[in-house]
Amino acid sequence: MYRIKKLIPLFKKEKIDGILIENLYNIRYLSGFTGTTAFIIVTPKKNFFFTDFRYKGYVQENLPPHFAYIDTSTLRSEGFAEFLKDQKIKKLGFETEHVKVNQYIHWGKKLKKVSLKPINGIDLMLRISKTDEEIDKIIHAQRCAEDALKKIIKNLKPGKTERQISDEIEMAAFNYSEGFESRISFRPIVGFGANSAIPHHQNTDKKFKKGDVVLVDMGFIYGGYCSDMTRTFFTKKPSDLEAQIYNTVLKAQEAAIKHMKIGNTGGDCDKIARDIIAKAGYGKNFGHSLGHGIGLEVHESPNVGPNSKDKLVEHCVITSEPGIYLAGQFGVRIEDMIHVTKKGPVNLAKFPKKLEDVTIKIG
Repeated sequence: MYRIKKLIPLFKKEKIDGILIENLYNIRYLSGFTGTTAFIIVTPKKNFFFTDFRYKGYVQENLPPHFAYIDTSTLRSEGFAEFLKDQKIKKLGFETEHVKVNQYIHWGKKLKKVSLKPINGIDLMLRISKTDEEIDKIIHAQRCAEDALKKIIKNLKPGKTERQISDEIEMAAFNYSEGFESRISFRPIVGFGANSAIPHHQNTDKKFKKGDVVLVDMGFIYGGYCSDMTRTFFTKKPSDLEAQIYNTVLKAQEAAIKHMKIGNTGGDCDKIARDIIAKAGYGKNFGHSLGHGIGLEVHESPNVGPNSKDKLVEHCVITSEPGIYLAGQFGVRIEDMIHVTKKGPVNLAKFPKKLEDVTIKIG
């Protein structure tokens, strides 16, 4: 119920009578529901959960008591308008970020006597600050991913393709299947050699050969919560340029992490890392944001990028992932998840990242 209460200030601030929640991650956060079709109406006095007959049995067994269940299979569009009238909802707020234009037009036509009010930042309000239980799930997902990556890198052999390594990561998630659902936060990114210089590289059949730089970006899911980690490996002694680039990225990442404190903005943190990389002469080679929030979604609030005004709050979890990419040569990205606490930033990643730790021997 405390999660629903986070929305209460909106009623007075936005002068609304109800809030429509359609984003499935927000629905899961508020109700625990993991199905594919549902929406929620929150009012100052009652909360209503709508889904169809496919989930009726599950919902009746598992829906928290502070929700009233309504079967949409028996509720026509006119019936929904009557429902809003019965609940005295004349002004209905909705999640700006998650309602498409055609959907907005549809609601407007069906609910002619109801004023629709777009509301920004509901995700931020609900999910930016994590509970101890949520943090524990993120950490568990991270430890499983770290264990899998250690085994996969240890078994890296010439001739294996990027797609094969990505598949091995996905399959490894099944070894930690208890509590997993989708198992991976996203399709793993594996880049060999020059492909490591493509930030969101799409895996290919390129074969690994000894001496390639190897970039791996991956994450597992535990109990619905995501992890996210990137490591760049060297499979021969790094050249002077490779060592310089790697240590510059590591310096930028660590400096930004130290700045990830309550009250600082995502833009503040991004600037710390970006300035270090620019000073080293590689500003144009760092073209993406420093990081992002993470939780039920692998990318969620707060934004940790250039000029972001999103403030870091206690118990938010964000990534720090600066990179330098030299097109046609190689790229370096290092990514950890950071828990923002009153005592300062806590790095949730334990996977080694010093240059000597990521320089590996290939048999």
